[in-house]
Amino acid sequence: MIEVIKPGLFTTVQDLGRWGYQRYGVGIAGALYPFALSAANLLVGNEENAAGLEITVQGPALKFHRETALAIAGADLDPRLDGQSIPNWACVLAPSGSTLSFGSRKKGVRAYLAVSGGIDVPLVMESRSTYLLGKFGGMEGRALKAKDLLPVGDPPSHFQNRVGIFFPEEFLPPYRRNPTLRVVLGPFDDFFSKEGIESFLSTPYSITAQSDRMGYRLQGTQITRQKKEELITCGLALGTIQVPPNGQPILLLVDRQTIGGYPVIATMIHADLPLVAQSTPGDELRFSAVSPDEGREAYIQLWGNLDKFKHSALSGQPSA
Repeated sequence: MIEVIKPGLFTTVQDLGRWGYQRYGVGIAGALYPFALSAANLLVGNEENAAGLEITVQGPALKFHRETALAIAGADLDPRLDGQSIPNWACVLAPSGSTLSFGSRKKGVRAYLAVSGGIDVPLVMESRSTYLLGKFGGMEGRALKAKDLLPVGDPPSHFQNRVGIFFPEEFLPPYRRNPTLRVVLGPFDDFFSKEGIESFLSTPYSITAQSDRMGYRLQGTQITRQKKEELITCGLALGTIQVPPNGQPILLLVDRQTIGGYPVIATMIHADLPLVAQSTPGDELRFSAVSPDEGREAYIQLWGNLDKFKHSALSGQPSA
């Protein structure tokens, strides 16, 4: 098992989400940066959907009670094993009794820890993800706290052989502060004035402090409307951008509600999730309109890089 010495600022158990239950009002949850969690799992020999830890801004201190392989992907939060710096996006051997800790944040916001065998908390509706709004999944539906004991599944028989493998740098998703996010306009862009849409696509919006895994509340130029009525309700997808009556957009994320009545001006393409996951209150976001086909091609390219690594790692020829 893994013993939590310090929980970090906000650390939760996540896999790739709880799919198939939105019709019952149950959100998907899961990793906000699924590419990073998938990559970390592949590095240590797990299936991509194995549960790991989503670590936000300030990392935890964790003691390993048996030998394991670990990998950390995503933000660089200065990871250290028994006080010695270890690389991101690489498989590292953690001896029994060793302690993983983190220093100061260097780059990004969210990092993902995978260990061989995965975090083996109980399945709830076919997922181990923490659903904070519902208070279930993960560790009792909450963030980690000191003295928690995280069960770990049986490791793959070959996990020691993966130590030293790096995820190729050329396959890493882009990261930059104050990014421009690609969006597909609609389905209710006709609710907004021409000037409102122009403002949305031409001016920056700051991420406010009232932001979390449910969504980022943004502040900037008011998005004006030409229709005053509200919708009865509609389904909400990951990346949906709602505009409430105050004209300040809300970018919905993995812990979002399943339905809502504010008109949707656009939806962010999922290939840009890495940029969102590494943004924090105070950062600025801009939006650029693309076609559905462009969004689809970008998504295929992003996850195609993960497939390339998977095939090279399985053949014993990963980049280092």
